[in-house]
Order: sequence, then structure tokens, then C-alpha cells
Amino acid sequence: MGTTLYVTHEPNEEDRLAIYKNLIAFNDATAGPSSFERLAVLLKDDIGISIGGLWGKFSYGWLTIELLVVPDSLRGQGFGRRLVRTAEEAAIKRDCVGVWLDTHGFQAPEFYKAIGYEIFGNLPNYPQGVSRYFLKKLLN
Repeated sequence: MGTTLYVTHEPNEEDRLAIYKNLIAFNDATAGPSSFERLAVLLKDDIGISIGGLWGKFSYGWLTIELLVVPDSLRGQGFGRRLVRTAEEAAIKRDCVGVWLDTHGFQAPEFYKAIGYEIFGNLPNYPQGVSRYFLKKLLN
């Protein structure tokens, strides 16, 4: 039986899982178990519908913040700081080394720097004319 390269712009979840499972098996065999676990800190409205929040994951002793959004109507009221601080507290309870994330220049690099994150890398022109920044914060 041969192996074929197949390109698609409409992969399905089964395709993703095949890649993911093989990568996790390799990583776990090489670096040890990742202790992967999801984290969500949600902002909910009066009737319990999620309207924003933080989405992340724990793995290899770090918390990665994958998504963070505070609706326009709630910005400037400290919700962003509270979301991040709550996630950091969860990371501290898990004895994480630190937290890392990425953000575009038009999003929130200054917000993260103001709450103790430092830039450790950037990808220029993503999108064109804007940098994507990678930030980290070590936890005590």
C-alpha cells in the first residue's frame, strides 16, 4: 500500500484528529506527558449567555491564552485584567512556570505589557503592515 500526498482546503475533523493524535503521541514519548487541560474564564450576561472571556490551555507546565475578548460595551472597566488574573491564579494552582500568548499590534500588546507581560518575539507583516507579538509572563 502506497502513501499519497493529498491537498485539501476543506479538511474535516477526522483529518485534524489523525494529525493531532500522532503529534501528541510523539511529543509525549519524547518530552513526557503534556498534562493538557482546557481553561475558560467566561463573561456571561444576565441570562447566562457567554458574551466574552478567556480561552486557553495548560500543557507542559505553561498556560497558553488562545483567545481573549471583552465586548466593546465592557471595555475600560477592568474585565480584561480580571480575566487574565483569574487565569493566572489557575496556572499558579497548577504550579505552572508561566503564561504565554500572542496578539496582533492592533489588538492588545500594550494591555498585556501593562499587566506584566514581556514580548519575546514578533512576526512582522501579519497582516501586512502590522506585527503579531508573542508575550510571556513568568509566575512566582
